[in-house]
Amino acid sequence: MGTQDTRLIVVRGNSASGKSSVAAGLREKFGRNLAIVGQDNLRRIVLREHDRPGGANIGLIDLTARYALDNGFHVVVEGILYADHYGTMLQNLVRAHRGVSRCYYLDVPYEETVLRHATKPDAQYLKHVTADHLRDWYREKDLLPEALETVIDAAGTLDETIQQILRESGLDRVFPINR
Repeated sequence: MGTQDTRLIVVRGNSASGKSSVAAGLREKFGRNLAIVGQDNLRRIVLREHDRPGGANIGLIDLTARYALDNGFHVVVEGILYADHYGTMLQNLVRAHRGVSRCYYLDVPYEETVLRHATKPDAQYLKHVTADHLRDWYREKDLLPEALETVIDAAGTLDETIQQILRESGLDRVFPINR
């Protein structure tokens, strides 16, 4: 799936760890031809499905990423993506990809996720999702098996994280295609 020239990047972590900001920053720095496959969008918006083992969104994330890679897009899959729910799919996706694949886990302590969550601009979302929700969802070091991921701790800045991923994935040496 994909080509030797496509890049697959997986960004995982707890709620409010910075996954969506990293994905948006990668697209901003790279340009066109970078597909963002967001778990929240596909699970909550497209399917309006609860996060559960065997959920339909797992296959939809996989299918969407594969389709984009097969059509020459670089892909960022981002979301909480609990290891016990999504791990097999993500491992299979990485194994099947012919190009460069890199997986990252944003390791942010619970207290920091609460602080970051409070900075979100959507007031309705902040009313709906509380610190208690974040605590219920929080899983410390929910890593994929086989040391598949590079762990990035909360000490680095958003820009440092984006630059690290661009460099390690090789996207900093690839030209975007203006589609």
